[in-house]
Amino acid sequence: MATQTPTDTGVVLEDWQAGVVGGIAGAAVMAVLISVMNPGVLTGAIPGLYGLSGGVAGWAVHLSHGAVLGVVFAAVVESGVVDRSVGSTVGLGILWGVVTWVVLAALVMPVWLSAVGFPAAPPFPNFAIPSLLWHVVYGGVLGVAYAALR
Repeated sequence: MATQTPTDTGVVLEDWQAGVVGGIAGAAVMAVLISVMNPGVLTGAIPGLYGLSGGVAGWAVHLSHGAVLGVVFAAVVESGVVDRSVGSTVGLGILWGVVTWVVLAALVMPVWLSAVGFPAAPPFPNFAIPSLLWHVVYGGVLGVAYAALR
């Protein structure tokens, strides 16, 4: 029976780079869920934050947000809040998803959309359970990807 040995590719990601990749991966999976469950969020509300509309704009904005939040997540992980074990990183990722849901989706987004005159701005606060699910998935994927890349 042959044994396999890992191959060193020479590619090493910095913490922030792993956060970007993990954040984009999490945001992509989340965007697929949004597209299936409530596509208007991705084609209207998310791009509407910046005066844009449409699915391509929604995806671009959403993936960008995911990347930035992934970098912040990397900073939190590397601050020593938790150990760098896979379980702790994934658990922190899920918690990060809940925090982003509460602060950004439920509190900031409704105010922001109202401020820019988006016609279908959600009520304030907007603690929508499907959005919680999407953000928990984002955080879980981010945590798994970050742990795997680091």
